[in-house]
Amino acid sequence: MKSISIKCTKREVVGKKEAKRLRSLGLVPGVLYGGEEPIHFQALEKEFKPLIYTPHVYLVDLDIDGTVYQSIIQDTQFHPVEEQLLHVDFLLTTDDKLVKVEIPVKTEGFAKGIRKGGKLKLNLRTLKVKTMVKYLPDFISINVDDLDLGQSYKVGSLVREHLEFLNAKAVPVVTIMITRAAKAAAGAGKK
Repeated sequence: MKSISIKCTKREVVGKKEAKRLRSLGLVPGVLYGGEEPIHFQALEKEFKPLIYTPHVYLVDLDIDGTVYQSIIQDTQFHPVEEQLLHVDFLLTTDDKLVKVEIPVKTEGFAKGIRKGGKLKLNLRTLKVKTMVKYLPDFISINVDDLDLGQSYKVGSLVREHLEFLNAKAVPVVTIMITRAAKAAAGAGKK
């Protein structure tokens, strides 16, 4: 699993007024949960950009005043109109701690249905999984070579060692859609 490091400073004063003041200075308030006490911190907004504006999932090394905490991002809050990060929550982790994370899905292969004129539709771009931090993958790969027109892989058919999928089992992750061109080709073949 990829990791990223963010330099932070502890904040002693908390509250709406202080958070508003920090944001006006280009800082984002955050909280690290999962320890004995929550740790309130602040960091430059630009520190979070490579972490938030990406489909990847990262382990985050929060360097709060020289002490490094391994964590994962738990929640983000944005301004409703502007694209401004308002607050970030992190969860303290260890290699043997269970976490729930959304992992990106990647497809590989060339489906039979695509060769017949179908179109691949990725219904879920991420899958919610529960696993220990040491087993977190960068992505979940699905081979679509065997999918024909109208067929799909459902969450229930995915099996990965050390991963528990939390999405509904009947939800299709990837489907080969039947296009008009595929229907026309199938109709022409029957005549």
